[in-house]
Amino acid sequence: MKPIIAPSLLASDFSRLEHEVKMINESQADWIHIDIMDGVFVPNLSMGLPVVEAIQRHAKKTMDVHLMIVRPERYIEAFRKAGSDIISVHIEACPNLSRVLQQIKKLGAKAGIAVNPYTPVSSLEHSIAEADLVNIMSVNPGFGGQKLIESTFDKIRETKQLISDTKSKALIEIDGGVNLDNAKTLLDAGADVLVAGNFVFSATDPTEVIKKLKAL
Repeated sequence: MKPIIAPSLLASDFSRLEHEVKMINESQADWIHIDIMDGVFVPNLSMGLPVVEAIQRHAKKTMDVHLMIVRPERYIEAFRKAGSDIISVHIEACPNLSRVLQQIKKLGAKAGIAVNPYTPVSSLEHSIAEADLVNIMSVNPGFGGQKLIESTFDKIRETKQLISDTKSKALIEIDGGVNLDNAKTLLDAGADVLVAGNFVFSATDPTEVIKKLKAL
């Protein structure tokens, strides 16, 4: 099966956002990855609801929204209304994770669990069966352009085993530091979805980079 490629708009040129979304639409990418940061859960601020609504007006691909925020349950409905097809929340930000996953699914979106680099896979044991997606953060969340943490490969294999053991249907998404040097190894370890930000948007020809990732 070909990998799912999800360019991350966090690395795009926000002054040309419509152009960047149209580039993704016309490329071989499958999803549009959108990072939401509140400056509390992570030490950075990024786009909010009005920008997601603006993206939705032009997007022709699945909108994969990653909420790096505290108390995400307060905003799930609003992000769904803004056009989110997949909504991922952080296990570290959700004391009642099962309830939040159910909330997302009731609204008709796919539910994802995001996991910080040093949160153990074992923390997913009681919730992974309810998830459609596990977003393994392969860098410390908050900023783009970081190098992939080497322990990510083992973490993917552990997550794949947990998915098998629990009969979960969750896809494994890798978010951070993805490039052509490590993408094949990530896929061989068990990843299904590759989020690529700087590697795509800093390229002279982003559509060609997406094509190469998709061909792996």
